[in-house]
Amino acid sequence: MADSLPVTASATPPPDRGVRAEVLRLAVPAFLALIAEPLFLLADSAIVGYLGTSSLAGLGVASAVLLTAVNVFVFLAYGTTAVVARRLGAGDQRGAVSAGIDGLWLSLLLGAVAAVAVAVWARPLVEIFGASPDASAEAVTYLRVSTLGIPPMLLVLAATGVLRGLQDTRTPLVAAVAGFSANAALSLFLVHGVGWGIAGAAWGTVIAQTGMAIGLGWVVVRGAGRLDASLRFHAAGVLRSALDGVPLLVRTLALRAVLLLTTWAAAGLGEPELAAHQVAMTVWTSLAFALDALAIAAQALTGRSLGAGDVAGTRAVTWLMVRWGVWFGVVLTGLVVALHRVVPLGFSADPEVRAALAAALLVVAVSQPVAAVAFVLDGVLIGAGDARWLAVAQTVFLLAYLPMVLGVRASGVVGVPGLVWLWVAFTGFMTVRAVGLVWRARGDGWMVTGAAR
Repeated sequence: MADSLPVTASATPPPDRGVRAEVLRLAVPAFLALIAEPLFLLADSAIVGYLGTSSLAGLGVASAVLLTAVNVFVFLAYGTTAVVARRLGAGDQRGAVSAGIDGLWLSLLLGAVAAVAVAVWARPLVEIFGASPDASAEAVTYLRVSTLGIPPMLLVLAATGVLRGLQDTRTPLVAAVAGFSANAALSLFLVHGVGWGIAGAAWGTVIAQTGMAIGLGWVVVRGAGRLDASLRFHAAGVLRSALDGVPLLVRTLALRAVLLLTTWAAAGLGEPELAAHQVAMTVWTSLAFALDALAIAAQALTGRSLGAGDVAGTRAVTWLMVRWGVWFGVVLTGLVVALHRVVPLGFSADPEVRAALAAALLVVAVSQPVAAVAFVLDGVLIGAGDARWLAVAQTVFLLAYLPMVLGVRASGVVGVPGLVWLWVAFTGFMTVRAVGLVWRARGDGWMVTGAAR
């Protein structure tokens, strides 16, 4: 494992080449791993899209529910990364891995509960979105099969968090490429080869996620054995992990509420627009994952450097990654603008869906530099363990978004113009979020040093 970052002088110097190289060492594999998932989600959307517009719209609703059920527990990755990285920076490798093992146990418990809840409430959850009967039926089918994959999905989150905290982003990359490649192949075979329809795409996800969970779990367990860290269930440690994750859970629920409200508003624009929104949101998620690579590096480096007491280095690396993020966002803006009429051709044969998607993608493109600032600083503050402030702030950001999204739904504007205004409102939310995070990052309240916050 890597040594702690060196403590710098009180003045904040520009990051040297060694620090820049370390950011890249963490960010590049994280980038490749993060873009692997949405790329194969895009593959799923393309595979299901050619079953018909109702199937694609149903996938959009089911994905919103399933991703919410999984991503509300993203603190299993983010919180674990921060805790493990701090202990690593303080020189306590065994304690770092032990904290990670507690996170794995917690992921299995939460996964079992979430799977049962989603399976039982699948139909009511889908009906909240108000999609057409055909789209809703497809969504319920996909969702009920996919619940089997929730426990392994959460285990993947927790194991990935442990490895990132230990400054290892390469192993999650290998798992992501293998898992999502298998997912795409299985989905194509089961949907169109075997003829299982949208259920085949769900089974492909379940099988691939289970394989990823087994692989990553084995890597963490093997590392714990080398350090003689206990693998047993420790109720106190698991409870501590759960309590530490509550603020991040609140933060994530606020973010998921924004995405769910956006999908709800899209469902009122018409079926072609809902189908187009599903693909546009998948593209936005793909770009978000790409930008989030710097946020992953920020989590790992911020936790480790604050654990080692390096305040000046933390601040210097923070603004380095923000600058890199903005330039990366500009590049993505140009890419999406160039491809905004090409991308729709791969997802639907319906001309209405294609026209709506092309229009939405232009707004998606413009939002990328602002989104980059939000993602990077979110990662910095998570790595610093500033979860309570994030919980409050994201709730405020959600409240600021409510009049925007409700205004779009109440306006009565439907079709392509309605979808464009919906994405303008969503970009407004990202702008408010970025401004709030910049304000926090410029202060000193989040910079707490030591092995524990």
